[in-house]
Amino acid sequence: MASIREGSKKALVIVDAQVGVLAETWEAERIIENIGRAVKRARANNVPVIWVQHDDDELIYDSPEWQLAPGLAPREGEPVIHKHYNSSFEETTLDETLGDLETSHIILGGAATNWCVRATAYGALDRGYDLTLLKDAHTTESMEFQGGYVIEAESIVTDLNTVMRWVSYPGRSSSASEVDEVEFTS
Repeated sequence: MASIREGSKKALVIVDAQVGVLAETWEAERIIENIGRAVKRARANNVPVIWVQHDDDELIYDSPEWQLAPGLAPREGEPVIHKHYNSSFEETTLDETLGDLETSHIILGGAATNWCVRATAYGALDRGYDLTLLKDAHTTESMEFQGGYVIEAESIVTDLNTVMRWVSYPGRSSSASEVDEVEFTS
């Protein structure tokens, strides 16, 4: 069983809001705007903002595609976590960074919904954090399978929003809320 995080301090974690990740995603412009609004609200309420950036063989570190989307940038002193796997927790310093900030509740947004956002959400719950998914601040691409079967991006986003409202873990809360509905105070 995971250790339940004590306290009520929150942190906003933005996963892979990078040029190359968002390039072909559903409603990317609106999502980037909403991420920016969440960052602004978090900062205004002294809630730490943590940025996560992915790199691998297809998303090369420090390339133009690896950069954060225009309009999104860490302020001096805001942690930036570099990762190589879907979960922002695997082989990174995210858990330690959250511990140093005495975080017990993660507010989560970014891309891509069905890969890194989902893996990070479950990773947070598995590690004892409460979680709020920003249901209007994450996105992905549609998935096309052999034979022409397509899962539309909007359906993938809706699925994770629904799951995070209903998934249950002992001693933890999980929810999905729009950026303007989230309580950014601790």
